[in-house]
Amino acid sequence: MNKIGITTTVPIEILLAAGYQPVDLNNIFISDSNPERLVRIAERAGFPLNCCTWIKGIYGVCIESSIDTVFCVTTGDCSNTTMLMDVLKLNGVSVIPFAYPDKPEPKRMQYTLEALAERLGTTVEAANKIRDKLKPCRRLAYELDQLTWQDGVVSGWENHYWLVSASDFNQDYHKYFNELQRLLATCLERPPYSKDMLKIAYIGVPSIYGQDLYHFLERDGARVVLNEIQRQFAMPELESSLAEQYSNYTYPYSTYKRLKDITTELRQRGAQGIIHYVQAFCHRGIGDIIFRDALKLPILTLEGNNDFFLNQHVKTRVEAFLDMLRRSKRTPKYAKQAAVGSVYKTIKGG
Repeated sequence: MNKIGITTTVPIEILLAAGYQPVDLNNIFISDSNPERLVRIAERAGFPLNCCTWIKGIYGVCIESSIDTVFCVTTGDCSNTTMLMDVLKLNGVSVIPFAYPDKPEPKRMQYTLEALAERLGTTVEAANKIRDKLKPCRRLAYELDQLTWQDGVVSGWENHYWLVSASDFNQDYHKYFNELQRLLATCLERPPYSKDMLKIAYIGVPSIYGQDLYHFLERDGARVVLNEIQRQFAMPELESSLAEQYSNYTYPYSTYKRLKDITTELRQRGAQGIIHYVQAFCHRGIGDIIFRDALKLPILTLEGNNDFFLNQHVKTRVEAFLDMLRRSKRTPKYAKQAAVGSVYKTIKGG
């Protein structure tokens, strides 16, 4: 199959039906042994310092790799992707633009999927056959997620990695299925995490910190029981059609659509605090205003740029946040709201 780079989660069933092997360029970038090198490639080409590190990393991957075609989401992801497309074309890379419909309605999505399939020389019917082949992978992703928050035998990092990898199923869905199946068998033999550990919900785009954040949280007595966007990438809750599947995918749409999903999961998973990650220079960071107004749990907002590991300042803020949550658990109910508010203001200003 011909490899095709993707800039975010897209209807890969159609790409596979058309004979392409999707390659998530974000995952290639962040898993590189030296991601800073890929960022420098973009900056030497003229990308400004105040441009999103993920965009620069994607460009670096494209220049270094043998991928000559990139499927770019122009509506429903990153506002910089349109200009990235133009620069890629300047370097001889073929680009295919794709826009999610402006409203997440199955009829609109069906029309969008049909237009995409026609452009790539396939059909939605053929894509639905691929969808059936991917269902076992998505079912395993669902089981992984359940074992994370219900049984407490899957780490926050494992949850992140396998859910975010479902954007392209690590370029081989057969291998993805077999490896995840083996992991789940191992997890079922583990003792569960201590019930005393704080339950943290992670919302926002996957962070530039990678596994460093998850391991740091666990060393300090907390664990992530919800990875919001990563779970959306995996689409583990199977719908009746491809159009419904991508209509229920919240990431390309408004913050309010995401809020409904987040609120349900926070309650179900018993989260005690929220880490909201935003990428520097990303328009999605403005959504923090809405989350802080709507969500009733303490929130720590972390903004990452091009530090691929937690620096001491971020570690101190995370530690202070977790200490605040622990004190909140010990505070009498009549005083809890005032105590949380006081410490929260200090953290927010940090």
